Amino acid sequence: MNLQGKTILITGGASGIGLEAARQFHGLGNKVIITGRNQAKLDAAKQLLPGIVAIQSDAAKAEDAQALFDQVKTLGGIDILYNNAGVGVPPLNLGNAHHSHVAGALYEMEVNYIGVIRLNNLFMEQLKKRPEAAIINTTSILSIVPSVLEATYSASKAALSSYTKTLRSHLKVLNSTVRVYELLPPLVDTDMVADRPDKKISPEKLVNALIKGMQNDQFTIRVGDTKIVSVLNRLLPNTVYGIINPKKAFDALR
Repeated sequence: MNLQGKTILITGGASGIGLEAARQFHGLGNKVIITGRNQAKLDAAKQLLPGIVAIQSDAAKAEDAQALFDQVKTLGGIDILYNNAGVGVPPLNLGNAHHSHVAGALYEMEVNYIGVIRLNNLFMEQLKKRPEAAIINTTSILSIVPSVLEATYSASKAALSSYTKTLRSHLKVLNSTVRVYELLPPLVDTDMVADRPDKKISPEKLVNALIKGMQNDQFTIRVGDTKIVSVLNRLLPNTVYGIINPKKAFDALR
């Protein structure tokens, strides 16, 4: 795919992976629109990248999604929708009844899964009319093997991964030229996991891999340890589950 001269909408674009994606896509000569809940972070992103457009929008809210679509439409529409926004809740042992289990799972699913479908539905007809268009969904290494510390987050990403694969097939049935990319990161060095000592890759390295994959029309883009986990999980699922979930993870649930 040609990644120059496009208009790209990036949800969750005010920090972390989204901000790095905005920087790199803008550097290639694209018009970039970012969204986020936090206006202060959006303002900081605008100062860092003066050429981008920043719109406050909460991926969990249907009314924000509609308002975002209406505003983007007045700006001329988009060629690429990058569903990057994601949330995670603190770990709790699901075996112990707790009122926050449902609330946390609903929040993660609303942002990480339902919010993606909502935006895709809003922008789909616009994207289908573009000569070259794409949707990018960020799933996770945890969509392959779940983490006991991020149980419902893992489930939300597994749901998104399944949806992404079937969306690609459905568009093919319609003879649509809209490309659908799935980005599967390992643990990425962002504020969301700043307190974790585990191995991480940089947002820059992740977005580099995303762009290279899109340019080569690699529709499933596995980065870093996700490549190894994807292969080994087919051969040694119990071993890989143990690698993703070492003893210290179970100890944290006690």
